[in-house]
Amino acid sequence: MPKLKTLGLLFYTLFVLTPIYWLLNMSFKTNNEILNVLTAWPQDFTMGNYQTIFTDPSWYTGYINSMSYVSLNTIMSLLVALPAAYAFSRYRFIGDKHLFFWLLTNRMAPPAVFLLPFFQLYSSIGLFDTHLAVALAHCLFNIPLAVWILEGFMSGVPKEIDETASIDGYSFPRFFITIFLPLIRSGIGVTAFFCFMFSWVELLLARTLTSVNAKPISAVMTRTVSASGIDWGVLAAAGVLTILPGILVIWFVRNHIAKGFALGRV
Repeated sequence: MPKLKTLGLLFYTLFVLTPIYWLLNMSFKTNNEILNVLTAWPQDFTMGNYQTIFTDPSWYTGYINSMSYVSLNTIMSLLVALPAAYAFSRYRFIGDKHLFFWLLTNRMAPPAVFLLPFFQLYSSIGLFDTHLAVALAHCLFNIPLAVWILEGFMSGVPKEIDETASIDGYSFPRFFITIFLPLIRSGIGVTAFFCFMFSWVELLLARTLTSVNAKPISAVMTRTVSASGIDWGVLAAAGVLTILPGILVIWFVRNHIAKGFALGRV
């Protein structure tokens, strides 16, 4: 029975990792080899696909733009969600449960519902094709998620800690920053991870609310389609580089994520 479980786990791991390996494999091949020969590893190894991305400004600026608005959105979401989650976890007020549920309904709605209002609003006030426009649009979905996750962590912290700090003469900002936030750092790590990933993979809003100056990598990848066909090698290399930020984020917050899944609401 243990051997059967091991084989099952091995099969599942291979099933999950095979597409990633094949994407990496294609990124080191020429288009001719990709289209004409099925090989498990490159027969004509080339770094030309990656060289195209790192030397062409229209390619690497897409990654810079994506990282800019994703990082901005993650910071904004945390700054808004932390006090909001604290209020939901510590206070009871009229309509608190209804408001909490309404926040979650924004996360349930598809991005296409808000696409036209955002487009018209940002075009009118001059925010179209800016990093701030995409970051603000993603806040509509990430802030409710962040509030929901953080509220679960904060509710697990005894209220007596707040009262003891008040008796000891701590002001609320000092207590919140120096005592309370370190207690929920795992929750903050988990929240930052989900905000980053949801903003990184979102395509519809990011592509529609930008055109040139803040164009994300997901939109730039459509440039591989031309009159001569699809540049599969460059597209594969771009896909590999698109996966890397998520891997790096997981690496840096891996300890917090493990604790967050064990202790929090995730």
